[in-house]
Amino acid sequence: MLDWPDYIKIFVAMIVVLSPIATMPLFGAVTRSHSHAERHRAARTAAITVAIVLVIAATVGDWVLMLFGIQIATFRVGCGILILLMAISMMHARVSGAVQTEEEAREAEEKAAVAVVPLAIPLLAGPGTISAVIIFAHRGTGVGHMMILCGLILLAAGLSWLALRLATFLQPRMGRIGINVVTRLMGLILAAVAVEFIVNGVRELFPMLDGRVPPTSP
Repeated sequence: MLDWPDYIKIFVAMIVVLSPIATMPLFGAVTRSHSHAERHRAARTAAITVAIVLVIAATVGDWVLMLFGIQIATFRVGCGILILLMAISMMHARVSGAVQTEEEAREAEEKAAVAVVPLAIPLLAGPGTISAVIIFAHRGTGVGHMMILCGLILLAAGLSWLALRLATFLQPRMGRIGINVVTRLMGLILAAVAVEFIVNGVRELFPMLDGRVPPTSP
């Protein structure tokens, strides 16, 4: 298990990658023809889907990497690059193409059921979020670490539900400028998380850069 400050850092990073506030305008767009009860139902379904997807990623993600022979260090670098691209898009106050393209957004507006796709997947639990959760799961060992991580995932999904539930109330009051400011700030934090992933991955791939000598095989 990790120290509690490390878990707090993981939780903050998880919220930033999920970015529920930045999703509020998209939630309002794809549910504009829904009733009040239907919006609440969509927010609940999206949050439950996010929780299920991320818990599965945390529990079996490491096995998937082993199945394909992918080193966690290589995965850290790739995940860091992906999250960095998302962060750059957030600092420009727009959704990254790695999460959702313009064609997918237009198609989503025409769908009757949008809680699972695109709200939960890929807007909230997209490639960057799933990759980050796999890395967080690999940072510790034991059942205790996995239970705490799953608890943090459920808490983050609950906050995402709250943000979507209050979207129709907060969005008009925050305005587009207010949401953009928060999105840019979260993008800046997300960029720092991405750089940390990349640096840690590069250190594992090239231990000589950190003054360590890799062990030699007998």
